[in-house]
Amino acid sequence: MAWGLVGAALGGFVALLAFAPAAWLAAALAAASGERLLLADARGSVWSGSAALVLTGGAGSRDASALPGRLHWTLRPEGTALALRASHACCINGELRLLLRPGIGRLRIELPPSAGAIGQWPAAWLAGLGTPFNTLRPSGSLQLSSPGLVLEAVQGHWLLDGRADLELGAMASRVSTLEVLGSYHLRLQGKAGGPAGMELSTSSGALLLSGSGQWAASRLRFNGQASAAPGAEAALDNLLNIIGRRQGALSLISIG
Repeated sequence: MAWGLVGAALGGFVALLAFAPAAWLAAALAAASGERLLLADARGSVWSGSAALVLTGGAGSRDASALPGRLHWTLRPEGTALALRASHACCINGELRLLLRPGIGRLRIELPPSAGAIGQWPAAWLAGLGTPFNTLRPSGSLQLSSPGLVLEAVQGHWLLDGRADLELGAMASRVSTLEVLGSYHLRLQGKAGGPAGMELSTSSGALLLSGSGQWAASRLRFNGQASAAPGAEAALDNLLNIIGRRQGALSLISIG
């Protein structure tokens, strides 16, 4: 009888894992992101499912913005890791592949090198994060690429090794009369065991942005400045007042 109970318990555990609902994955992502990135209306299982991808301002926030269509994923064992493959017609180029290596008190996420852009997302999606994006109502595109990146969660803190590049193309805002503010480049570069550095620069446009910062112990610190290109001062005056602390012609931006 004892062996029968053990067998029944093991069988039940295996069945539970095999049919684990997609809602479990949604709950894990919500917890890891502070409820800022959600898998809404999750269907299927942890191993094969779909959901709407939503950005919010966090717990208790009334701001939310969903991407069109649904994110589809599969999760399968691959050697000593779990291979997560995701597709999203609106935003991911082909199929995104991540390797997950869970451990005791840690999780390692590996993004293999990509020859081209991983995907592109509408900047309007950022409005779901709340202040200041819900005021700025940005438009344009966000394009992500990487020559390889590793994220590792250790006792609640995220470490980064590798590089990610985000191109912010043809950005605009409802608080400016200009049709296009500009295009920008944001680089995140990290080395195992140390803080990740962040650099923001302007590629083109009337709104000039620059700055640098660090992401360490899951906290972001960033200092930058914004100014108007010659001839665009009047059109950008209101926007410069919103995005930072004015100091003459400059708007000083500080996060963290």
